[in-house]
Order: sequence, then structure tokens, then C-alpha cells
Amino acid sequence: MKLFIASDIHGSAYFTDLLIDRFKKSGAEKLLLLGDILYHGPRNDLPREYDPKRVSLSLNKIADKIFAVRGNCESEVDSMVLDFNTASDYMLYSDGSVSLCATHGHRSVPPMSGINALLCGHTHIPAMERRNGYVYINPGSVSIPKEASPHSYLTLENGLFKWRDLNTEETYMEYSFR
Repeated sequence: MKLFIASDIHGSAYFTDLLIDRFKKSGAEKLLLLGDILYHGPRNDLPREYDPKRVSLSLNKIADKIFAVRGNCESEVDSMVLDFNTASDYMLYSDGSVSLCATHGHRSVPPMSGINALLCGHTHIPAMERRNGYVYINPGSVSIPKEASPHSYLTLENGLFKWRDLNTEETYMEYSFR
């Protein structure tokens, strides 16, 4: 199964529409959102076309394809307007070639036994680094990238992660567990 992974939408209707377009074109079966979906947070500037209501309506149209974890900007009221679960702090996923733990990244790391990748958002900076027995992977941010990184997302297929620029769809980094 091909997985499409994104984080830190922060209420941007513009980038949500672009993300959904890229998701549909990608051929991925599921969209994994790593938190901070609707609210921009007190430390961030308002993203382009900030409209959390429109973001929720757009995402709800594909809710049956979405897995999500809670970010530090999620609130209980978000679960009232989204038709998919945003209450989990983390989730486990395996595609047969990689087993990963997905979380937003603002809390301590969950138990990592049997996991070879930790997938986090939160920093808004794309990353891949080997740590103590696992690989830390961050897709960057859909709407508010930091440290001159592009608006970005990841795909995972057959153990191969690809970081892609949301605007150009160009792959700019890869990591393989194959």
C-alpha cells in the first residue's frame, strides 16, 4: 500500500487544496496526517488562506482515506468538526518492509520496541537521521515550512520514503528500508 504523509497544515485552505490534489494524483491509498491540522498556533504566523472551517470541509470529503495523530495545536473541538479521529497521540504502522511509529513529535517518544522508524512532524523541518536503533523521519510542513525548507510531504511505498515539494511535486530526498 502506498501511504501519503503530511504534517502541520495549520488551517491553510490553500495548501490543503493543493495537498488533496497531490494526494489524489499520487495513487496513494491512505493519507496520514501528523497533527496540527486546523489551528495555526500562537508561535506561527497565519498561513496563506487561513480558513480552518474550509480545511475541515475539504478533508472531510476524503475522511475515509485519512489516519491522523494529535498535534500540539489540536483541541477537543477539532474532533467535533473533523470526520476522522485526531485524538491519538501516536499510531503504529507497517507496510511489511518498515514498521513505524507516527506521532506529532511534541511529546516524549512512545516505546520503540520492534519499530525501525519514528515519523514526526512538529518542527516544520524535513529530516532523516539515524538514532539509537531507529530512523527519525520528518516530512516538514505543508503550510509553514521553516529553515528555508519547501512546503512538503512524504510518500512511503515498499519501504521507500520520498520527500516531495508540494508546489513542484519534485522529489528532493529519499530514504529506503529495502
